[in-house]
Amino acid sequence: MLQKWLFVVPLLFIATPLYAEKPLAPESIPGATIVTAEQLVDLIISNPELIIVDARKNTEYAKGHIEGAIFLLDTEMTPEKLDAVAPEFTTPIAFYCNGPRCLRSSNSVRRALGWGYGNIYWFRGGWKEWINKELPIVQ
Repeated sequence: MLQKWLFVVPLLFIATPLYAEKPLAPESIPGATIVTAEQLVDLIISNPELIIVDARKNTEYAKGHIEGAIFLLDTEMTPEKLDAVAPEFTTPIAFYCNGPRCLRSSNSVRRALGWGYGNIYWFRGGWKEWINKELPIVQ
């Protein structure tokens, strides 16, 4: 029995870091305007040209997303795919993912800025903030 514990106890210490919290997204990204859920609602209402990009996984998008949002996974976003939905570099685009502990939208924002897009909004609070504020979703 003691031999079993001598094997199991070290595994507990090795596995602990695997369950640590995910890193926080940056507080800001130069060139992007951070918006809250309420500000995003105002943008949606006041700007019919606004494109909303959901950078989460397809399974998450399918379970629910902001109305009008298009699915464009951050790791699959290319200049060609973004150009297909936003052919003008001045087109306003808002990116979101799961919230401050999700890096997908910040990755997408950085890519879009690097490709020359200049009217970028980042909904850093993302899906978590949207749901917590009980705003409308599409499934």
